[in-house]
Amino acid sequence: MSTALWLAVLASALGTLLMRMLPLLWMQRRLDRSDSDDDLDAMPQWLGILGPLMIAAVLGTSLVPTTVDATSWLATAIGVLATLAVWWRLRSLGWPIAAGVAAYGAVVTLLG
Repeated sequence: MSTALWLAVLASALGTLLMRMLPLLWMQRRLDRSDSDDDLDAMPQWLGILGPLMIAAVLGTSLVPTTVDATSWLATAIGVLATLAVWWRLRSLGWPIAAGVAAYGAVVTLLG
């Protein structure tokens, strides 16, 4: 592999490590400085909101197809409907995602 590729892999690995390690270290120091026995009081309010916001961002980008044509929009719509239908039936997380991906893939394969 070329040097540029190795540098890109190293930069990605370092960025991924820092994105996980720095908040952990920051929160550990914050908990150590906290005088209260309740760890939830030491947690900042924005940290509880961050997870749902990230899920909403991923959902938003997932609903817009990469190629703007009728097949992609139809596959996205059928995938979303399949996801919602399986979630409505099972009320779980894994199976609805699998059903949505399978429905999307089936439509793209059959019409593409």
